[in-house]
Amino acid sequence: MNNKQMNLGAFLMGSGHHVAAWRHPRAWAGGGLDFQHFKRLAQTAERGKFDAIFFADNLALMGSPELGQYTTAGDVYDPLVLLSGLAAVTERIGLVSTVSTSYNAPYLLARKFASLDHLSGGRSGWNLVTSATDLEALNFGREQHFEHGDRYQLAEEFIDVVTGLWDSFEDDAFLHDKASGVYFQPDKLHVLGHQGEHYRVRGPLNIPRTPQGHPVLIQAGSSEPGKALAARTAEVIFTAQQTLGNAQAFYADVKGRLAAYGRQPQDLKIMPGISPVIGRTQAEAEDKYAQLQDLLDPRVGLGLLAGMAGGFDLSGYDLDGPLPELPVSNAMQSRQALFIDLARRENLSIRQLYLKVAGARGHHTVIGTPHTVADTLEQWFVGQGGDGFNIMPPFLPEGLDDFVDGVVPILQQRGLFRRDYQGSTLREHLGLARPISRYAREQDANCA
Repeated sequence: MNNKQMNLGAFLMGSGHHVAAWRHPRAWAGGGLDFQHFKRLAQTAERGKFDAIFFADNLALMGSPELGQYTTAGDVYDPLVLLSGLAAVTERIGLVSTVSTSYNAPYLLARKFASLDHLSGGRSGWNLVTSATDLEALNFGREQHFEHGDRYQLAEEFIDVVTGLWDSFEDDAFLHDKASGVYFQPDKLHVLGHQGEHYRVRGPLNIPRTPQGHPVLIQAGSSEPGKALAARTAEVIFTAQQTLGNAQAFYADVKGRLAAYGRQPQDLKIMPGISPVIGRTQAEAEDKYAQLQDLLDPRVGLGLLAGMAGGFDLSGYDLDGPLPELPVSNAMQSRQALFIDLARRENLSIRQLYLKVAGARGHHTVIGTPHTVADTLEQWFVGQGGDGFNIMPPFLPEGLDDFVDGVVPILQQRGLFRRDYQGSTLREHLGLARPISRYAREQDANCA
């Protein structure tokens, strides 16, 4: 792939990313459990030559039941199940799912993603998260979520187990030789035998090495432990950055950590989230955004801030007063820091803050014409604010249509984005090398 071309992911939610999207007259309110809706979105993104579609996930009904009645939190597919269905109705686009390391078993996760990679012909990616809330912990027999540092320690070992399991078989292990009766060569099967501080996993995985070698490893944490884990293991980072300056600093920081692990800058793609509100004119785009903002229930806005603040209740504070000092969250520390920095930098009241982040939960929002959006993406890309972007349509399906039909052709005309796929796997779309099995590397080293 031309290294001067950006990568694009489509971050999809049922009705769209704005927390009031489901109320918009042109949004599909019941999109969260409509497979035909997601099929159309996936095929639209593929028509736009996106690298991948991406689904986030939580292992709980987020927020209180009282608040949940005003949101779409209660009708969400398990993304791995959804992506398995979408694999059958798409051909080239990558399929990325969030799955938590805190409340899963490494063997089960490794097997599911390997299965999706085989099912899709090499298009799967795992977005590693460590979960964020006590609500998730309560569904797995814990009273409280793991402490921030502890859950990253779990994640460090978890990912080593998973990648080890993905190397259970060498690439050419399976013969399917009817004449001899040999199905696979036993000397090309490797038992992991992991005995660690947190996990004991014998292995091997009961599925061959996948078309991509292993699914693409994606990480979304931007805290210090998150950046350290990403520098060692991740191949893509999804990140929230409000300004080009912050994006450039994050980009330089994480890319600068790679050499310590024997990695090159091109081994890791950094993709900030961008939420584009697109109109034929600037006025039309601003009207679209204003309409969404007018649909936002203040209770939902406060709930959004509380979720990012680790459950800290802001309802007793003056909505038109400043954001109070907040205790450090055990949840999404980097996102909490982003919110606080945004409020202080722009002198925002609580109400202004939740209105500011309602569209993209801290990711950068661009409001304007297709050319305005393309200009912003080009500025960030050329200025090393990202290797590409995770596009977050404010409401669906219109928001994705606007981007594919309006912005993508402009990026293509400028030579900033592909006109067609050059490969068939997600790794090929992203320009990432296929990993060599650890056992093949050891054999090569022994022969040297």
